[in-house]
Amino acid sequence: MSPVLDTAFIPPRDREEVLRNAVWEAMVAVDIDHHPPAEDISVRIGLGTVGPIRICSARATAATLRRTERLAREDEEPAVTLGVQMTGSSVVVQNGRECLLRPGDCAVYESIAPYTLLFDEGVDYRFLRFPRAALALPDRLLRDITAVPLGSDNPVARLAFTYFSQLAVSDELHQGVHAEAVVEPSVELLRAVLTSQHGNSSLAKAPLEATLSLRVTHYIRKHLADPDLSAARIAAAHDISVRHLYAVLSRSGISLGDWIRTHRLAECRRELADPNGRLRTIAAIGRSWGFVDATHFSKVFKQAYGISPRAWRDQHHPRSSA
Repeated sequence: MSPVLDTAFIPPRDREEVLRNAVWEAMVAVDIDHHPPAEDISVRIGLGTVGPIRICSARATAATLRRTERLAREDEEPAVTLGVQMTGSSVVVQNGRECLLRPGDCAVYESIAPYTLLFDEGVDYRFLRFPRAALALPDRLLRDITAVPLGSDNPVARLAFTYFSQLAVSDELHQGVHAEAVVEPSVELLRAVLTSQHGNSSLAKAPLEATLSLRVTHYIRKHLADPDLSAARIAAAHDISVRHLYAVLSRSGISLGDWIRTHRLAECRRELADPNGRLRTIAAIGRSWGFVDATHFSKVFKQAYGISPRAWRDQHHPRSSA
């Protein structure tokens, strides 16, 4: 993976802000405490994606990364990060546990709970961020396995270290058909590591049903703009019946039609208030999020927000009086 950010080309006074913004936008929101002064901060970061998996390969001077309670509460897409220790050592703290990682070790930590990463010797590390829904593992298993060293005593973890350390830096695997080919094996390998480390085969046998609601809502978010999004399509994508789909969502207190409409309206509201909100007509914005009838769109928008789409846009983009 070619570095896309190198502090050698950034003025010292800007380094902390540039690094923070890069990490927040590409990976996860964390507070970063650089141990050396700004002029001595040295960081080289490579970023990539493999399907839904986000990757960061980093070499840097000593730092502490903190995912605070406030940042964890604001998480919109729960994720699990796999940390791969290349050289040196680091410490991972989450859920009341603390583990020391040495070269060849890995550990996972969740975005929905506070954590701290200590790199007192500097950073030589691979970060791989997986959507929590994609792993389809029970909440209890993930809580039990965070901040636990996955290393030499687990042969599956040893295999995973070699695999993920190479995946993180292979540009060829981050694009096209190669990327598509390794997404599912990557998810399944991490699942195998975590379930084997946990040692509870009963949790490993039936995780899909336990997280079905989470995976369904993740799928719907991803396809909100598709005009043919329907209960039948969603059910087929998860190999279940429409009746089972409605039952699963009902147990989570979700009404499918209301949920889709609410989230589509929220996207329309965001686009109308965006700086480019006047570049398209209101009807076009509505259609792009599944509202094919402009009159119906205006009606449900006003019912939801107490204001028409046009008035909402005008609040954020007043017309020129010239």
